[in-house]
Order: sequence, then structure tokens, then C-alpha cells
Amino acid sequence: AIPKVSQRWRKSTKQLATLGPASSTKEMIETLFLAGADIFRLNFSHGSQEQKKELLMHIREVEEKYSHPIAILGDLQGPKLRVGEFSNPNGEILEKDQTFRLDLDEAQGDNTRVMLPHPEIIEASEVGHV
Repeated sequence: AIPKVSQRWRKSTKQLATLGPASSTKEMIETLFLAGADIFRLNFSHGSQEQKKELLMHIREVEEKYSHPIAILGDLQGPKLRVGEFSNPNGEILEKDQTFRLDLDEAQGDNTRVMLPHPEIIEASEVGHV
């Protein structure tokens, strides 16, 4: 019979383990759980849906084996907003309280402005918005 892991709930902190290529097998997930991991983080920026589904199944199998709930944290990528290129390859230094404009002009940027290739953001902006 597999022992229950009831003492773990008495901890006042939880341990989080990020699953990746070196920790994606059921055996490794079980090892991490037995070593104290309470939460498994899945990074949805990498890997396929099938891989994530397989990890979820492995975690739930370990959970069932030890009759102990395991939390899963799905790390979802936020939007990546990139600006255009700057004419100075070393970048620009801005002064405190300096006005800096984001626009749709494809010209290389400088210390006063740069292209933001997201017209929906420019369209939603109003004069005076900070």
C-alpha cells in the first residue's frame, strides 16, 4: 500500500517545481513530489499542447497514487510588444521627464521617438495620455 502524504499540509510554505525537458517524465515528477514539490509550473511559452496534456496526466497520476492534491500553475505568456530599430546601435538614454513618442513611422528611432508597430495601440491612444 502506498502511504498517504498527509503531513505535507502542515507546511506554511509551498515548494514550486518548474517542469521542463529534464523533468517531464512521470518518474521525475514523482521524485520531485516526494522531495517536497507541492506545485508544478508548466511554461506554456514552450512545447506543444500534447506535451502539456501528457504532463498534466503524469501529475494527476502521482496525485492519485499518493492520495494528495497537487497544484498546477499554468504560466501563460503575456503580449510581447517590440519597438522598431534605433539609429544608434548602442541604444538611447532618456532624461527624466523627457517626452518620448511611440509612432507608426518606420524610420529608425532616436532619443525623441521610435516606431511601435502596433496600430491598434496608437489608435486607442489620445493626446495627453501618459
